[in-house]
Amino acid sequence: MIELNVLPANGVIKNNVFAYPVRVYYEDTDAGGIVYYANYLKFAERARTEFLRALGVCQQENLETEKTGFVVRSCSIEYLKSAVLDDALCVTCQISETGAASAVVVQEIRRDDEVLATLEVKVIHMNIATHRPAKISKDMLDKFQQFIPQK
Repeated sequence: MIELNVLPANGVIKNNVFAYPVRVYYEDTDAGGIVYYANYLKFAERARTEFLRALGVCQQENLETEKTGFVVRSCSIEYLKSAVLDDALCVTCQISETGAASAVVVQEIRRDDEVLATLEVKVIHMNIATHRPAKISKDMLDKFQQFIPQK
């Protein structure tokens, strides 16, 4: 048996923006051969998850030890152009603001230089036992705030 050390894609941070690669598969498309609208949300969720991982935030550990996690409070998405089968996409994440128990993540889904969709996602840090907002730790807030564009 050949030993393989294959790792999942993990994205890159550059100029306060996290970029995550996504490939469009047949399962992502609709009957017309374009990416089904809801799958853009899945691509964005994967990128936000990997963004947290790149910041050193272990969501599984937080769920187990702190009983906290992030949930989407609201999402605004604008579809500008269609992605199609086999496209290589880049999903970006940038934090635009933080609160004591929340953050707003601005995302773009791009194909090369074309912006296909833009999203603004507000997430709430929540206690999973009580379903109430939970204050984000100072350490995590500090990590988030380094990604807020300076005005």
